Amino acid sequence: MAKLLKKGWLIPLFVLALVIGACAPKETVKVKPVENKPEVVEVSNPSGDLAPLAERVTVTIAEDGAASGAGFYIATEKGYFADYNIDVKFAQFNNSDEMLPALAAGEVDIAGGVSTASFFNAIAQGIDVKIIADKGHNNPGKSYFSFVIGNHMVDEIKEYKDFKGKKIGVSSRNSIDGYIYQEMLKHAGLTEEDVEFVLMSDFGSMLGAIDGGAIDAALNIEPLITTGVESGFHVRFGDTTEYAPESQIALVLGSPNFMNVEQEVSLRFMVAYLKGVRDYNDAFIKGEGLDEVIEIMMKHTAMKDAEMWKKVYVTGLDPDGKMFIDDIHKQYDSYKANGAIRGDVDFDKAIDTSITERALEIIGLYDQD
Repeated sequence: MAKLLKKGWLIPLFVLALVIGACAPKETVKVKPVENKPEVVEVSNPSGDLAPLAERVTVTIAEDGAASGAGFYIATEKGYFADYNIDVKFAQFNNSDEMLPALAAGEVDIAGGVSTASFFNAIAQGIDVKIIADKGHNNPGKSYFSFVIGNHMVDEIKEYKDFKGKKIGVSSRNSIDGYIYQEMLKHAGLTEEDVEFVLMSDFGSMLGAIDGGAIDAALNIEPLITTGVESGFHVRFGDTTEYAPESQIALVLGSPNFMNVEQEVSLRFMVAYLKGVRDYNDAFIKGEGLDEVIEIMMKHTAMKDAEMWKKVYVTGLDPDGKMFIDDIHKQYDSYKANGAIRGDVDFDKAIDTSITERALEIIGLYDQD
């Protein structure tokens, strides 16, 4: 990561842990019930809705401390999984190329996936995973994944069309990053030839590049956006939801065995997960229980500054688990048009929201008021 010398400030390496979908190797654990005698649940139905499982089971989640895993962390810390006699175990992988086969094989039950051409290629080539719920989108007017411009551009870039002729840093091509970049160009009435695309895989290095004038704008991510604004490296420009209002950035994925065979476990898991996501929305959208949720997020993610959690634009997580399914298809079509997809994806098979829908029948729709 680039060293940023302005005012002696160094971008911490740990912030990139919050970028969605990155996985580092740690362990892969096959899901199985604990072999010793199941623990006794003192309260017959502590959740008040579904009875706990007769035996305690472990559900393995591929999660690396990304902020978009908030539902998993909150449900763990607040005992929602435990209410159903479920233990959770977090496992990490080098990358999605390792994670997806483990998920398909049932060595991992749940994982987070980011929209990329390689993800869809894996499914097209026979990796059987299920897309089951939302794990990351932009909140209207407060996008956590959005464009910033350098201070040297504030008098020159006033509208999206003013990106013409400018150097724009983007972290990847055939991924959600490239998709949002292309949607912005369409909104601006520009083509790829009208701007200079600068590939920068390291979000942190964008701050030094934009401050030094090497690039004029960048598609960056929280908490780097807020950090850069406060440190004087860049300013926010517009909001992603102005031109990509329903961009599905990350997804909850389930193994076929977990979804199809272990339905009593997966149903309870999803109910607990959505309860965690609802607490997250209560905290960051409604301001209810904010300090408690921030403590949980600081425990499980790399961002340990409570005040920063109150400043950043947080990841959007749908309290009912609903995804922008039309946008998933649109992203796939975009990657395929770019020649990045080999084969075809049967979305009727790949997208399975049945467990999420059953969970909503039990806990009802989230009260948005």
